[in-house]
Amino acid sequence: MDCLLINEGFPLLSFLIFLPLAGALVLFFFSSESFARLWTLFVTIVMALLSLPLITGFDNTTAKYQFAEAHTWIPQLNINYIVGVDGISILLVILTTFIMPLCVLASWKYIKTRVTAFMFCLLIMETSMLGVFMALDFVLFYVLWEFMLIPMYMLIAIWGGPRKIYASIKFFLYTLAGSILLLVAIIALYIKNGSFFIPDMMWQNYSTTFQILVFLAFFLAFAIKVPMFPFHTWLPAAHVEAPTAGSVILASVLLKMGTYGMLRFCLPITPEATFTLAPYILWLSIAGIIYGGFTALAQHDMKKLIAYSSVGHMGFVTLGIFVLNTRGVEGSIMQMINHGVTTGALFLCVGMIYERTHSRELSVAQGCGKYMPWYATFIGLFALSSFGFPGTNSFIGEFLIIAGAFEFNKALALASIPGAVLAAAYMLRMLQKILYGTENNPDQSHLKDLSIREIAVLAPFVVFVFWIGLGPQPFIDMIHVSVANLLDQLHGWQQAQDVAAVFLQ
Repeated sequence: MDCLLINEGFPLLSFLIFLPLAGALVLFFFSSESFARLWTLFVTIVMALLSLPLITGFDNTTAKYQFAEAHTWIPQLNINYIVGVDGISILLVILTTFIMPLCVLASWKYIKTRVTAFMFCLLIMETSMLGVFMALDFVLFYVLWEFMLIPMYMLIAIWGGPRKIYASIKFFLYTLAGSILLLVAIIALYIKNGSFFIPDMMWQNYSTTFQILVFLAFFLAFAIKVPMFPFHTWLPAAHVEAPTAGSVILASVLLKMGTYGMLRFCLPITPEATFTLAPYILWLSIAGIIYGGFTALAQHDMKKLIAYSSVGHMGFVTLGIFVLNTRGVEGSIMQMINHGVTTGALFLCVGMIYERTHSRELSVAQGCGKYMPWYATFIGLFALSSFGFPGTNSFIGEFLIIAGAFEFNKALALASIPGAVLAAAYMLRMLQKILYGTENNPDQSHLKDLSIREIAVLAPFVVFVFWIGLGPQPFIDMIHVSVANLLDQLHGWQQAQDVAAVFLQ
């Protein structure tokens, strides 16, 4: 427990975890759809405001878990309620609370049936997502990890598109398969340690075979969630069929749980396996970057295009993690946030044009920029951000990751460059069609430009695109000490093993 900075005052983290759950329970007693919309918007805005003290009170000079709370839960099995945040999780928590009220606003007119149930699912999702990023006990982590599957499944299966049943079942089965592997790894670690407290499981002298098996179980579970190539096939179907808010939550938050799990568990719990298997994962990341880029380039459905672009972008994130140096890991965390901001905004833009044309096909939307200047401005900015144009947020993350890759292996770094080129190709192609189209554009004169509500939804994303792009240092400062501590321990562990091997000879 020495790694925890216990919060003796207001239990802020618990309040953030359980307030959306309490808000969801309130909806049981009111059937009014108007009330459901207003109440959910109120709760999510309060959540965003309550998360601000995490930023102002966060000490970026320590790697300890801050705002921590520890309470006995099931003493017979040594299961406890322990939560805390550090530099690796703090920005993901803020991203989650920031995204949710915007998802509610984006669904204001899009969702017309079972509105109360939809808002209930959003609030349940917020509880589970925040809990995953804050949990420091493996049972608590696993319960919340599994808890999110049901509301996400419902979002796709009830409010999704024509193939919603297929997409929701595929999403559920893939992630459930990963969850079973995760549970096996957790049980194995509990048998070894007699505790579910996550920091107690880190930097232990597990055997090589045990580490590799646990690493593979962790990695497969998280690779499915990311999703990494070739475990990605559930993602395009889920994105295409999900309602706009579901796609935003999926892209902005849920995918990050996989890469967060790799950083939080794979590196510190199974360091030897990490060093052994990292080269294979790095080249798998390169494959995902290239595959995602080429596949996105071939798409005519805007949602599919952005979904496959996520495979490529998240390939950069896993590349940054497993180069195992400061630039790479810091870049990967920044890119998690950047991808959440930019891709979430792009899915919102697709949803807005879908509400007007009832199609996601580029051929139907082409040329609408002439009649929708506000829309053209927003989607143009987000497209530039998506392929890492200098001055935007994604440039910072990709630059750090590629710099870290060059530090690790020049051939690996060079192999990733085509991914950046492909991102520019498919985004500029999409942008050209939407803004200008061809000489045979459909008649778009009936399309109305963005409403005040829609501008209010997209404007905060623009703020973060340029804030992170032009002034990233405050964000990097928040994560630097935790990343440096993780890598110092990782490389220190490797050096200790090398020294031990020399003496044994």
